Amino acid sequence: MKQFLIIISTMIGLIMSEASNAQDIELNLDKDNTLYMDLEFGRVIIAMRPDIAPKHVTRIKELAREGFYDGLTFHRVIEGFMAQGGDPLGTGTGGSGVNIPAEFNDVPHLRGTTSMARANDPDSADSQFFICFTRCNALDNSYTVWGRVVSGMEFVDMIQRGEPPRNPTKMLKVQVAADVDK
Repeated sequence: MKQFLIIISTMIGLIMSEASNAQDIELNLDKDNTLYMDLEFGRVIIAMRPDIAPKHVTRIKELAREGFYDGLTFHRVIEGFMAQGGDPLGTGTGGSGVNIPAEFNDVPHLRGTTSMARANDPDSADSQFFICFTRCNALDNSYTVWGRVVSGMEFVDMIQRGEPPRNPTKMLKVQVAADVDK
């Protein structure tokens, strides 16, 4: 019984530490380069990387500030691969109408990486992006990594799967952290 209580106590400590770490991460981020993506399950926090993809980060911040992503769905979600959203049509064929030149970089596509979707033309990225569920090395140096989920990956894991999903998960609100009043 004593060992059981020790195990439970340790687990509670780890959970509390995890919650505290998430708050610490949020407090230490550059708010102007942090994106809040609110899903029905909770908030996903993305640290954007203007140092490796300045044009992409600038465009994503413009779209977020316009409210472009609010209410859009994740229209292509493949188990063990990624969740893709940012298409106003919800079909994978739409965008904002402004292409972004490729900014391929050497940052690997790891679990939680945010990267831009595109057509065959390397300079065809627009508003659609994806979040990797796992390591996707086949995408390295061929898609523009622009950030990484630093908190809320458990909510990304809850995004409805499918191509398209039967009940697609919506981005309720996407905001630049610097614009959010606490």
